[in-house]
Amino acid sequence: MTARAASARGLFRATGKTAHPVLTGIADGDGIYDDAPAREGHDFYPTPPEPTRALLAAEGARLRQFGTVWEPAAGDGAMVREMQAVGLTVAASDLIDRGCGAVIRSFYDYGHNDAPARAMVTNPPFAECNTGDWIRHAMGVLRLDYMALLLPHGWPGAASRAGLWAQYTPARQYLMRWRIDFTGKGAPPMLNAWFIWDRAHDGPCHLLMMDKADGRQAEMFGGGE
Repeated sequence: MTARAASARGLFRATGKTAHPVLTGIADGDGIYDDAPAREGHDFYPTPPEPTRALLAAEGARLRQFGTVWEPAAGDGAMVREMQAVGLTVAASDLIDRGCGAVIRSFYDYGHNDAPARAMVTNPPFAECNTGDWIRHAMGVLRLDYMALLLPHGWPGAASRAGLWAQYTPARQYLMRWRIDFTGKGAPPMLNAWFIWDRAHDGPCHLLMMDKADGRQAEMFGGGE
């Protein structure tokens, strides 16, 4: 840790304020932060409404082509409620019962023939996307037609994910030009993005920008392919 970082941390402790984590390095494409809080059990971080609303503005037309959208890490129902509010039918499931009426079942217990929908939208357990297990199960085992995952923007930058990216290349990546406050303790220093896998797409991944309250993405990209 640098003297400046140590001094700043001491100042925040002395004044009773909370310091934001300080980026100290990169390991396998992921940031390492000094004083970063421990992650919640099962990677549970309820999603504020803005990321889901921005996704629905950009991809709503495509999602409406599916009879049902699956949220397999439904948590307390934050994303489910946003999708239902725009008229989508949502099948919710989760490993843990957090009171939103979801089916309590592990994502990995589902097979191709009993997946509740062909389209998925979720804020997945980050650790399971780091290993690639979530993507391989969704696209390789379940063979979903569409999947939208909320992940750190730098997620594909790790060298260990090169093979995963080549095998299951997303159709679109929406970089969010704001920092999401998942904890209510201040936004983290990283940017997030929606990664969209869509079997209707053929070709390389398109990089698009997404603003916090910007509905123009649907006009710019036709609401998805």
